[in-house]
Amino acid sequence: MSVEPEKSLTIADNRLAGSSQCMNCGTELQGPFCHYCGQPDKNFMRFFPVLLRELLEDFLDFDSRFMRTIKPLLFKPGKLTRDYLDGRRFRYVPPLRLYIFSSIAFFFLVTILSGDWVTITDGSSGDEEVITAIEIGTEEANETNEDPDDENIFTFNDKPWDRETNPLIIPMVPEWVNEWVNDEIAESPQKGREIEANPDLMRDKVFELLPAMMFVLLPLVALLFKFWYLFAGKYYIEHLIYALHIHSFLFVVLMFMILANSLAGWQEPSEEGPITTAATWVNVIAGTWIPVYLLLSLKSVYQQGWGMTILKFSCIGISYLMLLTIATTFVALLGFVLL
Repeated sequence: MSVEPEKSLTIADNRLAGSSQCMNCGTELQGPFCHYCGQPDKNFMRFFPVLLRELLEDFLDFDSRFMRTIKPLLFKPGKLTRDYLDGRRFRYVPPLRLYIFSSIAFFFLVTILSGDWVTITDGSSGDEEVITAIEIGTEEANETNEDPDDENIFTFNDKPWDRETNPLIIPMVPEWVNEWVNDEIAESPQKGREIEANPDLMRDKVFELLPAMMFVLLPLVALLFKFWYLFAGKYYIEHLIYALHIHSFLFVVLMFMILANSLAGWQEPSEEGPITTAATWVNVIAGTWIPVYLLLSLKSVYQQGWGMTILKFSCIGISYLMLLTIATTFVALLGFVLL
């Protein structure tokens, strides 16, 4: 008994080249895709406006896979991971691509919505205007009243730090590390004054580093799952795929929350009104759904009993928060160093 293929996973008849053999490798075709090299039997030699229209359709529809991915990603905990591990992969956006897309969108949104609000007074009318995203030039750092000679704000061995007479020496580390640390200490007072004059400097540097930090964190998160499910009989890559999916879910949900709060703050600065109420409900529902979703996805993917799943959910949650705290602290310090 033959199974009718899902129409959304095939190529429309008007897009087919109609070849009996693959034009790339010459293999006899048994469908719209070559089973040997994978090239689709598409006809690109057509009227340009038609091709342009189809290109726009593919772009807006993300080859139909994005729309088939977003629903289970948000509302069916664990389904994407289970389907992917069971071999039902082509209908969905690949896990790594989904993570990269969602993380870029999230951090881009956070960056453009994180501008400072500066209040200024119009001297002629006395009214206040709120202006967003005003960049304060770093030259303001030179207008500070700090004494430029007051550099020694660090003490070691009960004495003020001095590069020559009282440097910081960390035992059992290479000499270049101690040199680097003392270089940073020497520059810290000036950096501190620059950050005080323009807080955006530190924020922007941290936002530059956060996406890379989260990406580097993924293999460690997968190791957490591997550790807590050591006897589950799963390969490391399976834990990594699950980590990609849950982080993609978190990025998308957090984007909805940020957009709702930003819209409410923009339309209703007084924090009263229907939009503010709706944003509050979005936060409540999303804040409740996130832990419930993560628990249900853990149960779906690893298929253990509820007691063991809840126990491991708690252990993984604590371990993840500790790891995230360490990584965030490291990024903040690194951001200060790289200013």
